Amino acid sequence: MSAPVWYELLHVDKNCGARYGILHTPHGDFETPMFMPVGTQATVKTLIPSEIKEVSQGLILGNTYHLWLQPGDELIKEFGGIRGCGARYGILHTPHGDFETPMFMPVGTQATVKTLIPSEIKEVSQGLILGNTYHLWLQPGDELIKEFGGIRGFMNWDGALLTDSGGFQVFSLSKMRKITEEGVEFRHPKNGSKLFLSPEKSIEIQNNLGADIIMSLDECAPFDSSYEYMKESVDRTIRWARRGWEYHPNKDTQALFGIVQGGKFKEMRKYCLEELMKTPFPGFSIGGLSVGESKEEMYDMLEYLSHYMPKDKPRYLMGVGSPDDLVMGSIYGIDMFDCVLPTRNARHGTAFTSEGKIQVKKATLFNDHGPLDKECDCVVCKTYSRAYLNHLIKSEEILGMRLITYHNLYFLKTLMKNVREAIKNDRLLEFRNEFFKKFGYKL
Repeated sequence: MSAPVWYELLHVDKNCGARYGILHTPHGDFETPMFMPVGTQATVKTLIPSEIKEVSQGLILGNTYHLWLQPGDELIKEFGGIRGCGARYGILHTPHGDFETPMFMPVGTQATVKTLIPSEIKEVSQGLILGNTYHLWLQPGDELIKEFGGIRGFMNWDGALLTDSGGFQVFSLSKMRKITEEGVEFRHPKNGSKLFLSPEKSIEIQNNLGADIIMSLDECAPFDSSYEYMKESVDRTIRWARRGWEYHPNKDTQALFGIVQGGKFKEMRKYCLEELMKTPFPGFSIGGLSVGESKEEMYDMLEYLSHYMPKDKPRYLMGVGSPDDLVMGSIYGIDMFDCVLPTRNARHGTAFTSEGKIQVKKATLFNDHGPLDKECDCVVCKTYSRAYLNHLIKSEEILGMRLITYHNLYFLKTLMKNVREAIKNDRLLEFRNEFFKKFGYKL
């Protein structure tokens, strides 16, 4: 049929004339008769989208009058309509390279992406990786790294770098730290010595580490914190961000991002963002997500924030990197992602493939002559069999960890390339449906 929506009559009740059929639409086929919940303001009141799916057949109503008045049909159009694909394609310009977005950034916690050398990191990334301020401050020390020209010279990496503020790691030491207005006092986790991290100290360390993009010191409060504590925490994060900005001496060479916090409270997140936007940060990060809340809660928060984030500045979702979250985050307008998941999973023998995750040590792979992923063209999949990788992982050989790390990062690099192509062709929602079905994720 050429019509975008058409009805297929399948049966008529001979006794009363009632009709059974299928209503075909571009976004699903629905048995009729059916009931459609009303989503007047682009929401079925009190429910998030995943819940609406559970209590409907998948077809809901929006109200033209109300959405025309608020927030306006032109704004909604920017997100791909009520359905809401706010995915963005762009270029992130840095002193050490220009990068297409959305993008995934491998994590090099200790000035190394675990098990890989720099030339391999180049092959499995776009060329922008992370270093961890907290860990490199404690060992070997930012002053030593500065002597080598920063992380780039220390690890012989000629690509771009991003460093976090160290705040997440410090605040994870809940029994070993004390928060004051000046900063955070805590004890060295190995030798017990007293240390102090302030907004200014975090910037100083990151100046020494020499990353292209650096982060403001923030408090990453637990997602389920009380409203009262979260308000106090967010206000402190805003004050710390302003202090870091005022102290930062390298604004022309190191882009300092503000970090949006607020836990589960939407209005708190909006408030934090609006206050941070009063300082001319060149980009904004979203912190405090993927810390124990459900995926539905995280996606709901990303959708909410997407309406308020500046359109002309990069948006970085911190610590998120599973394949489904990369696709969904892109739908909600995120430009940058990072996570230790692909490398950590690899070291435990879990590989991402085009057909879902595989436990490489499974007995069924013992004599499997096929590649790890038949649709992947990385050197691992073109060179080694599943049987060989199975042997390496079961033998706890480091080479097995290296090969799966290489593959997992290459897989995510390829995934993000496909996401970008889908965005450019205005079909990311369709790509999501295809990828989720193939990978084994629930829509």
